[in-house]
Amino acid sequence: MKDVKLGAVEARFADLIWKHAPLSSGELVKLCETELTWKKSTTYTVLKKLCERGLFENQNGTVVTRIEREEFYALQSEQFVEETFDGSLPAFLAAFTQRKKLSPKEIEEIRRMIDAYKED
Repeated sequence: MKDVKLGAVEARFADLIWKHAPLSSGELVKLCETELTWKKSTTYTVLKKLCERGLFENQNGTVVTRIEREEFYALQSEQFVEETFDGSLPAFLAAFTQRKKLSPKEIEEIRRMIDAYKED
């Protein structure tokens, strides 16, 4: 999956699918009508676009996920760090913590993640 970026509206749409999948395309149209005030044609246009990008699939009228929400956002995060910080997670953390201080709880959580990674 090359392009893992979503605009704000695409992200809201994708989140609706991830929350309710699998669902029929008719259910998706009704959901988008209620949640996003979209017409049927808008729903199908955006769905087609995200299916072409590999996030979802329309299998005989049933919309299913091809990539889970957590995996998608992990890929998006990796792409951001790669493009912005030459793939350096320490450089990203240094930049992030210059403006936002980590709480003791966040620091401990990061330590646990690092320790768990070491064990693998």
